[in-house]
Amino acid sequence: MLQKFSSIFLAFATEGMDPVWVILITVLALIAFLLFIIAVSRYKKCPSDKIMVIYGNVKKNTDGSSKSAACIHGGAKLVWPVFQAYEYLDLTPMSISVDLTNALSRQNIRIDVPSRFTVGVSTEVGVMQNAAERLLGLKLTEIQELARDIIFGQLRLIIATMDIEEINTDRDKFLDAVSGNVETELKKIGLRLINVNVTDINDESGYIAALGKEAASKAINDAKISVAQADRNGSIGAAQAEQEQRIGVSKSNALAIQGENEAKIKIAESEAERRERQAESLKRATAAENVQTAKALEESYAAQQIAEQARALLENAKLEADVIVKAQIQKKELEIQAEASAEQTRRRAKGDADAIFMKMQAEGNGMREILTKQAEGFEAIVKSSGGEANDAIRLMIADKLEELTKIQVGAISNLKIDKITVWDNGNGNENGKTSTANFLSGIMKAVPPMNELFDQVGMKLPSYMGTEKADDAATTPKTKA
Repeated sequence: MLQKFSSIFLAFATEGMDPVWVILITVLALIAFLLFIIAVSRYKKCPSDKIMVIYGNVKKNTDGSSKSAACIHGGAKLVWPVFQAYEYLDLTPMSISVDLTNALSRQNIRIDVPSRFTVGVSTEVGVMQNAAERLLGLKLTEIQELARDIIFGQLRLIIATMDIEEINTDRDKFLDAVSGNVETELKKIGLRLINVNVTDINDESGYIAALGKEAASKAINDAKISVAQADRNGSIGAAQAEQEQRIGVSKSNALAIQGENEAKIKIAESEAERRERQAESLKRATAAENVQTAKALEESYAAQQIAEQARALLENAKLEADVIVKAQIQKKELEIQAEASAEQTRRRAKGDADAIFMKMQAEGNGMREILTKQAEGFEAIVKSSGGEANDAIRLMIADKLEELTKIQVGAISNLKIDKITVWDNGNGNENGKTSTANFLSGIMKAVPPMNELFDQVGMKLPSYMGTEKADDAATTPKTKA
């Protein structure tokens, strides 16, 4: 190691570093190395048969209370030098002989209970802390003496609460009581009870021996009674066995005869059933044979039918190949021609319809233009009349007056009257008119009056064209449009 440090020192010196820094670095490295060696030497591992107790400056409990020592069972831990120290508690079991004498039972009878207890240091967390606080530094003999004193006290206490009969006959109850009480007290010093073995129980008064003799006498008497009961049961059993034998033999004979008769009956029934089944089998065989024959004929006829159908299909195929196919070809040609002609007709009809539509559309457009121009002309006439509709109508009638007069005159001119003879006596009728006047008035009424003509078109004849008298209006019927 020193050679390594000297080589490092030489390397720094040759590089021209300050010797002070080299010494300082070397000292620090040595200190770190020494600390590492100390840490490794103070890293203690705990064997499986021991408990390592670390005391000194240890961590406190979770509740903040001070902790006297840290117990480790298995594993390893770093023990800080100067601040901490450690020792081991041996987990080797200790066998303690407890020869209890003159223990007073609940019946005030003193008994001797020689026993042997096996104890050891507990590895339970809380109990292990008790062992660290109370057993650390003690030798095994000292620990044994301490445990023996505790066991003596608890054993005397348990015997004082039990009868001798319970202790002698119910050992499990006695051992459970000993284990429960003794282990509870041993945990207070960090020990646990491993095993309890009571060798024997004696008393000075001979009570237990008397109990034994009583039990022996009772067992002997019970055995004699059992023998006598066995002899009696044997005699009774022999008689009952003979009786049951005779009854059994009689029943067996009766059952045998009954069984023979039943067997004969079953044989007869079986024979009849056999014959019946043979007849049914023969009937089924005959029927099956007939059915198979019929099925064979049926299959033969079906095969012939299929052959005839195949032949018919062949003939139909030939016919279709010779005639029907040609007819179908001709039919297809005619259908194509008909479709072509129909398509041509449809296209012509569509062209005619389009032409008619265009013509009607043109006429409609022309009519719309005429009406539009008329409306514009009417609007101009109304404007020229100063916005007065009646004045506009007068202007229009004045413009068409010549044509209206021609129409009125033409209605009369078409009347062909070669000769008119009027016989009039010159007297007036009820309305004061003569016959000649009435005749002329009737002729004039035959011509459609201009006033009615204007009323039919929703117009009113101007006042300067004349008005109809009230009596004429009442008597003259108006023509309907």
